[in-house]
Amino acid sequence: MLVIRSAKMSDLDALIVMARLAGSGMTTLKPDPDMLGKRLRTAEASFAQAIPPEERDYMFVLEHTEDNSIAGVCAIKGAVGLTEPFYNYRIGTLVHCSRELNVFTRMETLYLSNDLTGSSELCSLFLLPQYRAGFNGKWLSKSRFLFIAQFQQLFTEKIIAEMRGYQDENGDSPFYEGLGRHFFKMDFDHVDGLTAIGKKSFIAELMPRQPLYVDYLPESAREVIGKVHTSTQPARRLLEQEGMHYEGYVDIFDAGPVLQGRVSELRAVRESLLAVADEGVPDGDTEHMLVSNTRLDNFRMILTRAVPGSGRVLLSAQELAQLHLRAGDTVRTLTLTPRKNVNG
Repeated sequence: MLVIRSAKMSDLDALIVMARLAGSGMTTLKPDPDMLGKRLRTAEASFAQAIPPEERDYMFVLEHTEDNSIAGVCAIKGAVGLTEPFYNYRIGTLVHCSRELNVFTRMETLYLSNDLTGSSELCSLFLLPQYRAGFNGKWLSKSRFLFIAQFQQLFTEKIIAEMRGYQDENGDSPFYEGLGRHFFKMDFDHVDGLTAIGKKSFIAELMPRQPLYVDYLPESAREVIGKVHTSTQPARRLLEQEGMHYEGYVDIFDAGPVLQGRVSELRAVRESLLAVADEGVPDGDTEHMLVSNTRLDNFRMILTRAVPGSGRVLLSAQELAQLHLRAGDTVRTLTLTPRKNVNG
C-alpha cells in the first residue's frame, strides 16, 4: 500500500538516489547530500512549526509501506526569494513606431525580473519510473493542493510552480545555448548545479539588466520559450487542471514556463471537504478520492475509493492505520479528478 507522508531525515539516502535519476534541469532536486540534508532538516522543522512560515519547506514522500521504500517526492516552499535572489524572465513587448516612415513594429522582450519574490512554490515533483502507472503521478502532484487547502494560513495568496524547460535528445537546452552560455561561459549542468545550492549572486553579476530582444536569439532558442521538458508535460496539465496558469514568466536558464495561481482559487481550496472517518466499506457511487488527516506535525494521505460529498468517509482498518487515525477523527477529502460542471 502507498501513503504520502511528511519527509524526515531518514529519507536522505532514498532521495539522493531519486535525485540522480531526475537528471539536469530540476534545480530543487539535486544529488547533493549536504543540500538535501539541509532541506530535510528544514522540512522537519517546518512540520514541527519550529521556524517562521516563510522559511518553511514542506517535503513529502510517497512511501511503499510493505518495505518502507520511497517511490516519489514533492514539496511546497513557504516563500521564495526572501533569503536569496529569485529571478525569472518576464516576457514583455516593446513597440517601435514611425509615422513618417509608416513603420510599426511590435517586438517581444525578456526582462530580468524579481516579480515573483515572496510567492509560495510547488517544487521537487519526481516519481520513480517503475511507479509511473495508474494514478500515482496524478495523486502525488495533487497531494500538495490538499495540504494547502488544510493549512491555507501558512501560504501566501500567490503560488507558483517553475516547470522544467525543454531539452533536446542530447539533454541540451536550446535556450541556454542560444543565450545563457554567452554570459556564463559554462555548461548548463554547471550553472544549474550552482543555482541549486544557492549560489545565485552570479546571475545578477553576469546577466544584462536591460531588456533582451527575443528576435535577436537563434530560432532554436526562440521556439522553446515557455515550452516544457517532454517528461514534464503531464505535470503541467495536472497543475493547470487544479487552477494554475501561465502568465508570461519563464526560467532564465532553460525558459521553462512558470505557472501561477491564487490559493483562494485552487480547486482543492474550493472543493475539498472536511469529513468524519469511520471504519467500514463505502456503499454507493464511489470515486477515487484523496483523503488526508488534518495534522501538520504528522501529515499523511492516502488514495482510496469513497463517496464524494459525504460528511462521513468509510475506510478500512488498514487505511485508518495508514493515516494514523481512529474512527471518529476528522479527515479532509478531495476527488482525484475534477467533477464536470453539469450546467455546462
